[in-house]
Amino acid sequence: MCRLFAITSKTPVSPMVAMEAMDIMREGHDGSGVGLFLRDLSGPFDEMKEAPILSGIFTEAGIKRLDRYMMDLGFMTKYKISIKVPKVPLPGTPRRDLYLIRAYEYPEGWETLSFQELGQRLLNIRLQLRAMGEKEEDMIVFSFWPDVIMIKEIGDPMQVARHLNLDRKELHARVIMAQGRQNTNYAINLYACHPFFIEGYATMTNGENTAFVPIREYLLSRGVRGYTGYQSDSEVFTHILHYTLRQLGLGIEAYKHIITPLQDNSLEAHPNGAFLKQLKQTCRQLTIDGPNCVIGCLPDHSLFMVQDRKKLRPGVVGGKPGCWAFSSEICGLDAAIPDRDKSKDFQPMHLDTTLVGPDRQEVKICSQTAPLPLPR
Repeated sequence: MCRLFAITSKTPVSPMVAMEAMDIMREGHDGSGVGLFLRDLSGPFDEMKEAPILSGIFTEAGIKRLDRYMMDLGFMTKYKISIKVPKVPLPGTPRRDLYLIRAYEYPEGWETLSFQELGQRLLNIRLQLRAMGEKEEDMIVFSFWPDVIMIKEIGDPMQVARHLNLDRKELHARVIMAQGRQNTNYAINLYACHPFFIEGYATMTNGENTAFVPIREYLLSRGVRGYTGYQSDSEVFTHILHYTLRQLGLGIEAYKHIITPLQDNSLEAHPNGAFLKQLKQTCRQLTIDGPNCVIGCLPDHSLFMVQDRKKLRPGVVGGKPGCWAFSSEICGLDAAIPDRDKSKDFQPMHLDTTLVGPDRQEVKICSQTAPLPLPR
């Protein structure tokens, strides 16, 4: 199994908070990889919230190709963090030339674009850079989006974090998601490492999605260019989230109704039964078959956790106003927020969507049996 940890804090925190929680839960992951998602950044990035940030791993040749490509598009570097690899390699981790985090100025004329058009262009650039890197094996690109940084690597999470000096103040953030262990169903590949991200939506999963193939085929048929890759059976959770909120225009409360729809007899008694029956029929190929625990982040910085019907993967939420954490195990919570009221820790069940909004004041529990907010 994997282990998951996420934190949302009014005060920026170091990625090492997540790495320490991951280390406490090391009996639940095999130390073969780590993925890190940082959002609502602080430090130098706090003053450039609209600037797109490119995150990835590059060879020296890859950096040169990146520079030519971005300059041809009209992007100019605004700020960068270059993490150079120590001379002594980390056992079990491939040798890298450079981990790059670079914020850009938009090309001239882009300021008049709509948010949707801007997002599509950033997505297209990320996918193009990924394709270029896969062809020449000189670039691995994880994200290209404002106020988002992603770092992924093979190896023990804590060892990788220390090796890359992730405690640096430039990487402190108010939202952090971390996953320990690589995908177990395919060859080790950093594109198979959680969390996954598309146009402001991110998720990570502990479990196994045995319904992966029909879900993938349905998503591929939607005509959305970002629905691609699929080195992991868990990446579809991110794309289903994007499809639910962005393409269908529904709220986060509808996400579970798509991945784990209610039984027909429960729909009969539901206030939105007729709509949910139609939704279930239309999106039946997106129904998952677990066990899965999913933690995700929305564009407004809300964090959420959901479980599937089997409820065989652990998950707990706890904290205090201003700081909340989502963890695979209670010991992860204890490591990150030891001074919380532990009697209020909540373990979501299969009908629950557990949500902490951008104000970070409280945990909201949404049940699938409750009325569903519908678009007008």
